[in-house]
Amino acid sequence: MKNTDYSYREKKFVIGIDYGTDSVRSLLADAVTGEELAVSIFEYPRWKNGLYSDSSENRFRQHPLDYIEGLEYVVKDLLRQIPDAKDYLRSIALDTTGSTPCLINEEGVPLALLDKYKKNPNAMFILWKDHTAMQEAQTINRLCEEWNMDYRIYSGMNYSSEWLWAKALHVLNMDKELRHDAYSIVEHCDWIPALLTGVKKAKKIKRSRSSAGHKALWAKEWGGFPSQSFLSTLSPFFQGFAEQFEQETYTCDLPAGFLCDEWAKKLGLSTNVLIGIGNTDAHAGAVGAGVRYKTLVQNLGTSMCNMAVMPVEKVGDKLMDGISGQVKGSIIPGMFGFEAGMSAFGDVYAWFKKMLIEPIDDIICRSDIIDVSIKEKLTCEIKERLLNQLTKKAEEIELKEDSPLAVEWLNGRRNPYINYRLKGIISGLSLSTDAAEIYRTLVEATAFGAKAIVDHLVKYGVEIEEIIGTGGISQKSPFVMQVLADVLCNPIHVSDSKQSCALGSVMFAATIAGIYPNVEEAQKTIVKKTSKTYFPDIKKSEIYAKRYLQYRKLSLFSEEQLTLPGKQG
Repeated sequence: MKNTDYSYREKKFVIGIDYGTDSVRSLLADAVTGEELAVSIFEYPRWKNGLYSDSSENRFRQHPLDYIEGLEYVVKDLLRQIPDAKDYLRSIALDTTGSTPCLINEEGVPLALLDKYKKNPNAMFILWKDHTAMQEAQTINRLCEEWNMDYRIYSGMNYSSEWLWAKALHVLNMDKELRHDAYSIVEHCDWIPALLTGVKKAKKIKRSRSSAGHKALWAKEWGGFPSQSFLSTLSPFFQGFAEQFEQETYTCDLPAGFLCDEWAKKLGLSTNVLIGIGNTDAHAGAVGAGVRYKTLVQNLGTSMCNMAVMPVEKVGDKLMDGISGQVKGSIIPGMFGFEAGMSAFGDVYAWFKKMLIEPIDDIICRSDIIDVSIKEKLTCEIKERLLNQLTKKAEEIELKEDSPLAVEWLNGRRNPYINYRLKGIISGLSLSTDAAEIYRTLVEATAFGAKAIVDHLVKYGVEIEEIIGTGGISQKSPFVMQVLADVLCNPIHVSDSKQSCALGSVMFAATIAGIYPNVEEAQKTIVKKTSKTYFPDIKKSEIYAKRYLQYRKLSLFSEEQLTLPGKQG
């Protein structure tokens, strides 16, 4: 990073931290100019080694030590890069994946940090894409339908296996041993601020509106989180849980407290550093990319999340079926936030790549005619070049109305209308179909899935005049972005920031430190310009419009099918 002369003014630095699926990324920024001063990334070692997860069972767990070690590493690394930053650091704000909860004891300690549970996956953080709680989600849906208050009205009228209460119920059902020490449950985004501010009681943990709004069934209308009567009826293992939750939630422009002595010493910082309320990564990324009224931000990575905001007075009492995130105060505090996503986007392409590579990799490893020193280099080169080669050939394929067609639900459907029991489809194959054509078909399918969500939002009154793409795919895959623009028949502007989530957290950090009066003002200085715009090819858009209708028929994506009760997986 370049040196900057700050002699003419007081330095005001902030740190934004983004806990992603594979790594924690951090950004040190000048809050006044918006300049990015240093970046640091830490890959979770236990997660990288495949510990505690089993994709065949849709079980994805992460050890809290990965988070703790990552936090300490990235902050110290930022300070190493800019040595005087510690003297001028005002605040730290963070975001995490979600819903990624973990059972905790009365002191607020994740059970996996206790010796007797340190290798127990059920005692660890249950990653957002873990779908082991499908049966428990069904149980919650049935009880909500029978209860005098349907807690799902802000959750698209369908509770998901990806969310807090279903996951908590699942691990308590599965693991008798945990029940003795499980006092409460905490989201990853709420635990890290509690850790940094020295909270020692589960009841004192401040819960973020961003994660609690629909994933934990929180709303002011019913006084906060679901009642103890509801939770006890749901399961005797939840006896007393409601009492362990403070019924208020907090927006991400508010401080959780000051850095505690323990962590100040670990990080070499002052206890005057403010720590922000935790955020959801997609929400922080939307802010970092420049979300505002009438702008839709599409965060494109392993999964996909669409986010929009509207003034509260324009939303009124209108709520929409089939969209899981509808929360006042999420994304941008003071506005009504809408979140709707796909449970697999880039993961669809990764699945296809893995399927093609695995048998080749196996043959190379077992080969007696290939020198041992060459085998590893050869497999690495194949992995690196495969998608590029497929993309190059896919771009050359003529777009036809009757080409093979796919449905992208390899990890179930999140929106519209949650159903994680659904599977993917590839149809229209012939003996002439090759790998590049199938890859193109999968890319089109993810774009059609995105269009289904956008159409649904617009149908229910969400105003969209501009689309901004952010995340890894928007930066690295022009082919995918062009197909998306053609299918949506709308220009897509790509955010110039490679760390939009961490950048969004920087804006929240600057706001809680009082450097800006609100997040919208912070955006005016800190949001990066558009790096590229993908404009739709109108002729291709016309063909895609016809193929989209075929996609709807293939996936039974009709109003009748979507609104059938009890279809949640």
